[in-house]
Parts: sequence; structure tokens; C-alpha cells
Amino acid sequence: MQAKHLGFFRILSSLTGNTKNVLEPAIQLTRSEKWKLGSTIFLGKMIGLGLVFLAMIFLPGMLGTPAQAQTGYTAHETAMVNSINTVWTLVAAFLVFGMQAGFVMLEAGFARKRETVNVLMECILDTCLCGILFWAIGYAFMFSHGNGFIGTHWFFLSGAPDTYEATGVPILAHWIFQFAFADTCSTITSGAMIGRTSFRGDILYSIGVTGFIYPIIGHWAWGPDGFLVTMGSAGNFLPSLGQPFRDFAGSTVVHTIGGVISLAGAMVLGPRLGRVFARDGGGMPAPHNLTVAAVGGFLLWFGWYGFNPGSTLSALDAQGIGRVAANTTLAACTGGLAAMMAAYWWGATKGKFDLAFSINGFLAGLVAITCPCYWVSPLGAILLGAIAGFVVYAGAWLVEYCRIDDPVGAVAVHGFCGIWGTLSLGFFACGKYGATGPLGADNSAPVTGLLYGGGMGVLKAQFIGSAIITIGTFVVAFILMWVIRQLPDPWNLRVEAKGETGSGGIDVFEHGTEAYPHQPAVVDIPEYQPQPKEQPVFS
Repeated sequence: MQAKHLGFFRILSSLTGNTKNVLEPAIQLTRSEKWKLGSTIFLGKMIGLGLVFLAMIFLPGMLGTPAQAQTGYTAHETAMVNSINTVWTLVAAFLVFGMQAGFVMLEAGFARKRETVNVLMECILDTCLCGILFWAIGYAFMFSHGNGFIGTHWFFLSGAPDTYEATGVPILAHWIFQFAFADTCSTITSGAMIGRTSFRGDILYSIGVTGFIYPIIGHWAWGPDGFLVTMGSAGNFLPSLGQPFRDFAGSTVVHTIGGVISLAGAMVLGPRLGRVFARDGGGMPAPHNLTVAAVGGFLLWFGWYGFNPGSTLSALDAQGIGRVAANTTLAACTGGLAAMMAAYWWGATKGKFDLAFSINGFLAGLVAITCPCYWVSPLGAILLGAIAGFVVYAGAWLVEYCRIDDPVGAVAVHGFCGIWGTLSLGFFACGKYGATGPLGADNSAPVTGLLYGGGMGVLKAQFIGSAIITIGTFVVAFILMWVIRQLPDPWNLRVEAKGETGSGGIDVFEHGTEAYPHQPAVVDIPEYQPQPKEQPVFS
């Protein structure tokens, strides 16, 4: 057999002329020899594997290597974790700040044409003013240690630590994230006050909202030692309750506060001149540009993916981020569908599909899911979002019935649906999820709502916290707005009557221009007269 193989390879090499690349014949082994070779290789591998195991067991002790817990991290690993979480927090902050573009488009689209420039200017003012005030005093009031009612350190960020609490996120990155939230609350406030608020009055109340009302009341629920944060624990507010107030991303702290301040302002201001309410045979003036409003609504939806998932402050809580994002999406979808159908069945455009209510419907779902987004299941998000769609419709009807002029529906969307979203945690918390953290989730103490067998404890805590913040905000905001309303023009909260009724409305009166200035259809352009060319002069 071997001779035949050798003859074959010699013939092949002579035909190809290549003796180097021709394979040499394999050595033929008997069955017994193959078994011996295989056994030897297998035994050698087992011996090597055994030596590896022995080295793993005895070598660390022989070399004196200190044992480390499985959860221990080196300084380099900790720095990497903090860096990843910081990048995630900043990306989320940028998304939340981008919501300002959505707010200006939504409010301008829902307003009348003569109010557009004023809306844009107020939102720009609120953002710029908020940044300075939240750096100087707002962040200190809200997030520094002090007592259960107010923070008392870190003014102008002086003396603040390198990182915020146990998050590992640098204090300036945390400030940027929270500034975007404060700016959101400030912008919400102007929604129900469109068309009749003087610009100087807006400056005054914005200082009160951003510098004092939002951060001080926000400290109660989000501060490191706020009395609603520690509620239910021994030695603190209502220790027998056994539950703290929870607001994961701000249904109460951002949206209810903003919506309730907006309600107080609208009540103090009164309606726009010439406004006739539905119960008197009129209705809401038509929005001047629903295209802009719809685009603004979608920009807000997009920004909410920073608002809610970003509130984990941790990129390592992958399951939590994914769940929050999914819940946010589902609640928005069912909120939009529910409000659309409510307007179709009962609205002024009965039998037709109302665009304005559809926009406010998905915003209502987003507001409602903001508090419970971490602790509910996707099914819970679907249900509570659908309820929010009906809440925003009923809330808008109630505001109109009470003869309160709210051009964009800020009170119904942010105020009423913020309250509903806060309470919904007490019903829909599914009993699987506890708290997020810089290294991931800690589900050792899951939150369980009434519908999942958790009893009334969480619902009671949510009701108490929501009621305290809602009532406290309304009282303080109403006093603030009333005081500014008593000031002489032009610092009065309300613009002068001629500012509303004059040519160009409040835009021209306060800002000297219109959003859509008139341009003649035909513009006289001088006829082009070619100039004669100069002849070169030769010397």
C-alpha cells in the first residue's frame, strides 16, 4: 500500500514539476497504535488541567496574594464606572435641554399669531435666567444638605464635593442635568399665561419660580434630607407610614409644580381680552400653527428619553434603562390614543379626530409615566398612560368650565396628569424592582402597589406627598403672582390693555416685531443699468 502511495506522489511531482509543494504521504498506524496515541494525548491533557487547578488553589496562598471580595473594585475600575455613568448623565441632560425647542414650538403653535414672539422670548428668558439662578442659589436649596425643608450649603457651587452623594457623578455634571429639569419646570409655568403676561412681569415671577419655589419645594422630595424622602422612617415625618414618597423622574417635582404654578398665574391674570368660554357660547381661540405644535410635541417626546432613563444616573443599570425607556414609549402611545378617542366621542369636534388633543394626549402619558417609570411593568405603563389620556381631556374641560384661560393645556397636561402619575405608582408598582444605583439595580426591597398585593402603604405615601407639594406650591405661587399683579406698569404681571388690543398685539407692544411681518407680494426692484466699461489708457 505504501509503495503505491509513494509511486503516486512521484508521478504527481513529475507532472507538476514541483517537488516542494506536493504533500508527503501520511504514516499509516494500526488500530492498536492509534488507541495508544490517543490515550497518551488524553492523559497528558488531564494531567495539565489538574496542574492548572492545583496552581489556582495553592499558588495564591504560597505567594501571599490578598483575597478580594467579588464586588471589590480597584481605583481604576471605579474611575471607569464613574466616567461611564457621567457620560450617560450628560447625554441625558443634553436630551432634556433639547426639550426647550419642543416647548417653544408647542406653545407658539398653540398660541395666536400675535402672541408668537412673546412666547419665544419668554422661553429664552426663562432658560437664561434659570441657568444663572440655579447655579447661584437653586441647586444649593434643592440638593445640598440642610434640613427637611431646605438645603443650606453649596451656594454658587462653593464648597460642593467633587461628586454628588454616592452616585460617583461629578457635581458639575449633576448640576447640568438638574438645571435642565429646572428649566423644564420654568417653561411649563408660562404655558397657561400666554398672551397677557407682561415681559417684565415674566422676569419677576421667573426669578421667584426658578430661584425659590421649585428648588425649595423640590428639596422636600429630592433633597438628600428632604422630609418626604425620609418620610416613614424612624424619627422622621410619619414614621408609622413605613413608606417614603417616591418620584423617580419628576411627575410631581417638575410637572405638578410647573402645572400648579401655571394655574395660579392664569387665575391671577384672568383670561385674554375678548376670550369667550365654552359655557358662554364660545371656545378656545384656534391655534395659529398646528404643524409647529405637532413637531414640538414630538421633540418633547424625544427629549423624554433623557428625562426618564437618564434619571437612573447610571449607565450600568442596563435593565432599568431599557425598562424605563420602554415604559415611557408605551404610556405615550396609549395616552395619545385615549385622548384622541375621548375628543372623538365627547369633544367640540365630536365625530372627528382632534389633533390638539392627540398631541396633549401623548404628552399626558409621558407626564404620568415620569414618576412610576422605574417600578411598573410594560402592561402597567400601557394602562396608566391610557388613563392619563382621559385625565387630560377631563382636565381641559374642567379648566374651560371654570373660565380659566389656558391656551396650551398646561394645567391639564402637567398639573392633573402629574398628580395622576404620582398616584399611579401606588396602584401599578409591580413588586419586582427596588432602587437604581451606580453599579446597577438593587432589587432587594421591591416596591409593590395595591393591584399587585402590596396593600395601601405606597398609595398613602404617594397621596400625602403629592397633596403636600401641590397645595404648598399653589399657595406660595398664588401669593407671588398676586403681589406682582399689584405692581405699577410696566412691572405689573399683566400687560397693559393696549398691549393686547393694539396693532400687532403683545408681540409688537413688548418686542417691536411680529413673527410673520407683512411683506408685499410685489417688490419694486430698480431696473439694472449696466455701467460702461472704462477704456484703458495707454501712455
